[in-house]
Amino acid sequence: MCGPKFCSMRITQDIRAYAEAHGVSGEEAIVLGMKEKSAEFVAAGGDVYQPAPD
Repeated sequence: MCGPKFCSMRITQDIRAYAEAHGVSGEEAIVLGMKEKSAEFVAAGGDVYQPAPD
């Protein structure tokens, strides 16, 4: 399934590149990436709906 903001093939390639860059397996890359995104979410205020940029 692909679209302008989502492409499963691209996501798979991004995970593989992230894993290679960080020297971890694909599964570990997913866990690390989710932890990074979680920290980013909390740092942004933890609100699901963010105001649109001007």
